[in-house]
Amino acid sequence: MSPTLHRTPLALAILFAFNAPLAQAQASRVHADPDSVPTVVISASALGLLGDDMITPVTSLSGGELVRARESTLGETLNNQPGITSSHFGAGASRPVIRGMDGPRVKILSDGAEIQDASTISPDHAVAFEPVLAERIEVLRGPSALAYGGGAVGGVVNILDRKIPTAMPAKPVEGSMELRANSVAREKTGAFELTGGAGNVAIHAEGVKRDAGEYRVGKGWPDGDRVHGSFKDSETGSVGLSWVGERGYLGAAYTKERTEYGIPGHNHEFGSCHPHGDHLHCGGHGHEEEGEEHDHEHEHGDEAVPVVKLDSDRWDVRGELRNPMAGITKARLRASFTDYRHDELEEGVVATSFNNKAHDLRVELEHAPVKGLRGVIGLQTTRRDFRTDGEEAYVPPSVTKKHAVFATEEYKLGDWRFEAGARHEWQDVAVDSATQRDTKAHGTSVALGAVWKFAPSYSLRAGLSRSHRLPTAEELYADGVHLATATYEIGNADLGKETSNNLDVTLRKFEGNTTYSLSAFHNRVANYIYASTLDNHEGFQLVEYAQRDAVFTGLEGELRHKFSGSLEGTLFGDLVRARFDEGQGARNLPRIPAHRIGARLNAHWQAWHGMVELVRVGKQDRVAEFEGATGGYKLLNLGTHYTTRIGGIPAQLYARINNVTDELAFSHTSFIKSAAPLPGRNLTAGLRLIF
Repeated sequence: MSPTLHRTPLALAILFAFNAPLAQAQASRVHADPDSVPTVVISASALGLLGDDMITPVTSLSGGELVRARESTLGETLNNQPGITSSHFGAGASRPVIRGMDGPRVKILSDGAEIQDASTISPDHAVAFEPVLAERIEVLRGPSALAYGGGAVGGVVNILDRKIPTAMPAKPVEGSMELRANSVAREKTGAFELTGGAGNVAIHAEGVKRDAGEYRVGKGWPDGDRVHGSFKDSETGSVGLSWVGERGYLGAAYTKERTEYGIPGHNHEFGSCHPHGDHLHCGGHGHEEEGEEHDHEHEHGDEAVPVVKLDSDRWDVRGELRNPMAGITKARLRASFTDYRHDELEEGVVATSFNNKAHDLRVELEHAPVKGLRGVIGLQTTRRDFRTDGEEAYVPPSVTKKHAVFATEEYKLGDWRFEAGARHEWQDVAVDSATQRDTKAHGTSVALGAVWKFAPSYSLRAGLSRSHRLPTAEELYADGVHLATATYEIGNADLGKETSNNLDVTLRKFEGNTTYSLSAFHNRVANYIYASTLDNHEGFQLVEYAQRDAVFTGLEGELRHKFSGSLEGTLFGDLVRARFDEGQGARNLPRIPAHRIGARLNAHWQAWHGMVELVRVGKQDRVAEFEGATGGYKLLNLGTHYTTRIGGIPAQLYARINNVTDELAFSHTSFIKSAAPLPGRNLTAGLRLIF
């Protein structure tokens, strides 16, 4: 990078710190009705747009809706939103799957800064973020995600929290406390967050502790009533400090996370498998585990599953300054440094370690309108030093450096709003290997869209984008056994960039007793990077990363109707089809979600809220080679909560029952669907105090 680029963050930090006036900001935290769902500004939007003005569909969960949806993982928290499912790897790990895409094609952010962990490497690796501490979760699909990376062709999940105060609290101390428990895993969770301050300095502290055992599945599973090894224990804490002025803020926070969870479905039988050319050789294996003593408290009988011990230290710096100079209406800074490690233990001994030291820096400048154009220009730089050691160190050590410049502009004309964006990325992957070569690549992504409010309460939205995704170090250099996914993975240093051509159209009615949103998308991906199966031995696959054209097509929609001031009904559903683009001989892509359709009834009466929901997930028999079909299932869910005061403090008491009929269900998107069915009947209850 140029010296100018290196100096920019320091200059902006000084500008934030010393150009903000000393008077206290008038903005303050407001505890709104936890069930209200107002039209909100989408923080992940480069232009700070309202959800109604976005080119492509946006999901925003907050307030009581988020409290009721939260689970122990990010993927399960978002799992029931239209167009979003989860990768479901037991109770410990689960990433969102958006429109059939997951892994590095779905970027996860903490208030605009990348969450640096190992979750994109494998579905058994957890996302290093605690959903209970989220204030709001935003999901951007399709072209809206362009500002955060050409590789985010599935979408972006932006998690907003309070760990860095952006305004002075209205009271000397304010915050919340929450206790919750569930029956399916005998989980107990406690959380708190506090914000205080004086003058122009605000301080925040928060924490959560969870203890969950093995979860119970629906009735009729031949392997028992609980998923062996599906426990999860976690502790997360943050402390943050901010300088707040009338024109902005600058703050920093430190977050520590320690999580321990089991990896169900691990099969050591294939640990000695290795390739001979394009074929597998799996002879000579034999792990004798019966009768051995193990010392982990979550053992089941005389067999122990592998255990992940995750340890993450993260620093965040955030700042925003309004009108810092002539022609610039807002400057925004996001930076983070993460020291992440997780060990995979076999019989209490570390077998494999994953280490990721990474930083992410993002600077945005919003310029004043020029001839009707309002926009944002910015730069971003990331560096990831990733290393593995041990039995399953199937990826050699590598350092990935990525730099990008981007711009987004909008123009309004009558009932039309137009938006255009572009991003260019440079990537340099240095590998520590005597047999592999370093790689360099670059890509340019562009997007164009419009929103037409063609009649009162109606809008038509369309977006067209062309995005480049650059291959990851794992896709380039993998070489070894990966037991969690039952594969031997071989990378391909000759991989080129993916080119995604996406069309997204949405019809909305956004006012009145009846509202709806119906979206259709068509995504044609040239040189789609995938794991091509070369050989298969009793379910264990030899895969090599290759490229092939693919097509993703789908629908998602929601229809709401207010029967009265206290009763509302909702119909919702989604489907996605994903195939390699080969005409008559086309093949399906693996682990594509089945179609879903559901109905929900919400009722309000004074301080009470009630919900009943029925979701029908179809069978998935459009499967890839070596992949089995998954049967459909129905889930009946009930929920209620009550808003009151306890000792003069606003309080929420909530309860929900998921899978009321205790149906045995399997997730087609999961690598271990047969070993880890979805949870059975589950009662969750909690108390939240807001002060």
